[in-house]
Amino acid sequence: MKKIAVTLAGLAAAAFLVPAGVRAAVYALPADGSPIVGDDQTVKTVYEDTLPDLAHKYSLGYYEIIRANPGVDVWIPGADKEIVLPGRRILPPGPREGIVVNLPEHRLYYYPKPTGHDRPVVITYPVSIGKMDWRTPLGETHVIAKIKHPPWYPPESVRKEHEANGDPLPKVVPPGPDNPLGDYAMRLAAGNGTYLIHGTNNPTAVGMAVTHGCIRMYPEDVAAVFATVPVGTKVRLINEPVKVAWVDGELFIEAHPPVDDQGQTEEPDLTLLSKMLDHALGSNHVAINWDIARSTLEAAKGMPTLVGVQAEMEPAPAATASGAGRHSR
Repeated sequence: MKKIAVTLAGLAAAAFLVPAGVRAAVYALPADGSPIVGDDQTVKTVYEDTLPDLAHKYSLGYYEIIRANPGVDVWIPGADKEIVLPGRRILPPGPREGIVVNLPEHRLYYYPKPTGHDRPVVITYPVSIGKMDWRTPLGETHVIAKIKHPPWYPPESVRKEHEANGDPLPKVVPPGPDNPLGDYAMRLAAGNGTYLIHGTNNPTAVGMAVTHGCIRMYPEDVAAVFATVPVGTKVRLINEPVKVAWVDGELFIEAHPPVDDQGQTEEPDLTLLSKMLDHALGSNHVAINWDIARSTLEAAKGMPTLVGVQAEMEPAPAATASGAGRHSR
């Protein structure tokens, strides 16, 4: 399934209306219900490129592009360096409707309602999430308001934090370049309406756990979402560091660094892999390469990786020192 880079005309054909000039990556949902969409791509750098610049250009998160390119210098990758742009994804579990934000993935998925005979699509963007004791709440909520050029009212706890760091904040930060909410915000019915999906005046930080509980997007991304998401849209906030998919008898896993209940990244836990696989396998007989499965979890690059096949399609070899073996339920 190809990732489709579209302009305004293409988005309109997909039942979107977005501001002129905005580009977006739209994935047509597979007609057979497959949970995997998109393709990974590569691009060659020019001398002045940095990984954060490329992440912004291709709507990827800061750590997302870094993990996909281990060993590449973040700020000076050099000219003619081949950079992987991760675009193949396993869709989040659960209903494909409204907005879904997977916190460990630092990514938002939007499923607009198709009209007429339009094919259902999903559009996905990188986001930042809450850090430390500034929690992004989990569960189902919905958009209760949309605000253009929002003022920022820093909570008292945030003002105290800044004051302690010698950087006092006013009670109200008006719209403008110093406003961390950017130009657009959507208020969620969570935390007494204090949680927002909003833009940013610091695009480099998109894809990190840096916000005070809210969900932060690139300015052009939030502008596109703001223009298309109606008030009342369902929003699900989930914590799924490992996503599992069956496609034509093949088992794929996509692993991201886990986050704790305060939004902080944790070291991958190998026991998590076994639990996820047990749940996905059910009663299936599967030949799994455990070396590949474990290395996929440990690397947590966020890229779908083939780790097993149904035994009926390809007989499972006897367990060897390489780690390949048969999983029987």
